[in-house]
Amino acid sequence: MRGTLLALMVCVFGVTTGEFVLAGILPAVAGDLEVSIPAAGLLVTAYALGMIVGGPLLTAITAGRPRKRLVLALLVVAVAGNLLSALAPGYEVLFAARVVTALVTSTFFANAIVIVISAAPAGKQAATVAKLVFGMNLAMILGAPLGTWIGEAFGWRATFGAITACCAVGLLLVARFVPGDQTGTRNRALGEFAVFRDRDVLLAITTTAVANIGLLMVFTYLAPLLTGPGSFAASAVAPMLLIYGVGATIGNLLGGRLADRALLPSQLSALSVLVVLLIALRVSPTPVITGLLVFAAGAVGFSMIPGMQSRVLSTAAAAPTLAIAVNASAYQLAAAFAGWFGGRIIAGPGLPAIYLAAAVTTVLGIGLTALAVRRDRVGPGELVSRTDNA
Repeated sequence: MRGTLLALMVCVFGVTTGEFVLAGILPAVAGDLEVSIPAAGLLVTAYALGMIVGGPLLTAITAGRPRKRLVLALLVVAVAGNLLSALAPGYEVLFAARVVTALVTSTFFANAIVIVISAAPAGKQAATVAKLVFGMNLAMILGAPLGTWIGEAFGWRATFGAITACCAVGLLLVARFVPGDQTGTRNRALGEFAVFRDRDVLLAITTTAVANIGLLMVFTYLAPLLTGPGSFAASAVAPMLLIYGVGATIGNLLGGRLADRALLPSQLSALSVLVVLLIALRVSPTPVITGLLVFAAGAVGFSMIPGMQSRVLSTAAAAPTLAIAVNASAYQLAAAFAGWFGGRIIAGPGLPAIYLAAAVTTVLGIGLTALAVRRDRVGPGELVSRTDNA
């Protein structure tokens, strides 16, 4: 189990760094390719759209295939996509390379989660997911800052070259340590999608999408937010990403334990605190306070991730891998909307307004979580009955 978890964590680290590192090298990519910051931000949207489209379809089509062979094939595509990103001669090719890489990402994450959670002790599912997601946290703590520093020293193409090497190492570790006898259910592709007739499944996935828009919007444009209205030097971006990543790591590990004890109440509390933190970032008076708030936002935001995955798994037992893939796509849908909406805000009210817009979208996540709490307390059948009588 330890070898399997380590191998998949390395892969998660590499793949996630390839997504998150754009926040640190966004100005460099925009300048080198001669496009605007909002246009460069659409590279985040491109990656997200690739996951949104590719994840559910590819996961449904590959249901029932041996998980190890499938994961290896997906990692080969990830290696090729990141290599193409490093060699891209222009914006259009880089855009296409991000989409190609993203097409396999949701299916990889879904199978990785199911592989490790199938070996988890009863009542420890969220904590096990948190350990896998630790690879994502490391991408923020080490991957994004290190990728930013590599980009500053050797150019942003070298950043993607390093990510390619990391994904290749992860592929070799999976080949060595992941057992080859894990298979998924052999439902037909259309039969897999029947799981989304369940309202609780749809609510859980919708909550993932809506509740994460605000923090993802701030993270996507963190570099210009810091160097613009925040008055930070460009050299401070990498350390601030490190601070964010440390907070995310602590929040993720604690959040897994909290979710195993009280999933929805802990999620509701985290979203409420996050609203306050986003508003505080808008009015932060000093760089030190901004750093503390960035740390806290990362911690609180990522404390919800293990619970959101566990919520989907608990409501979608009939097709867990597909549901997790769609949930990952929902997260990327949030990232896509965050990149697009943030760009519109920059072009309109301006950069500082991103914090307030992020707070408003997080409030919507609170409302959806409260609805899930109500459905759990009342019961779906009774809730529908009351609605019909009304």
